[in-house]
Amino acid sequence: MPIVYHPAEDVRQDVADLIASLSLGYIEPSRVICYRSKGSKSRRIVARCYSLTKIWQDALKIPSYYIIEVISEHYDRLPEEERIKILIHELMHIPKCFGGGLRPHSGCVTRRAVEENYRRYLAQRKGRI
Repeated sequence: MPIVYHPAEDVRQDVADLIASLSLGYIEPSRVICYRSKGSKSRRIVARCYSLTKIWQDALKIPSYYIIEVISEHYDRLPEEERIKILIHELMHIPKCFGGGLRPHSGCVTRRAVEENYRRYLAQRKGRI
């Protein structure tokens, strides 16, 4: 069975909330597109972040965009806390220049940084209640 992709409005709402809660003003929420895939054979990957690289931006005469894909078979069964951490992780791959590149795991996107951002998110959320 081939992989099937569908827009993921619930993920888009969570991403927009995270961008606002974590003050990630360099990320343009309208240019982060969220998809849910089904049919992946991947065993370990829960989500992916894709970028529209500079060469594509130039060739198509459009600004940078990012796609966050969640793998339904893995992502949907996680508790909410883990889903939020996964989305934080994927957002951390987007560089501050929002130019079409991706930040690497080494030194940038670490478990410790995800946990720190998750604590910030919870504190911000608690302040809104």
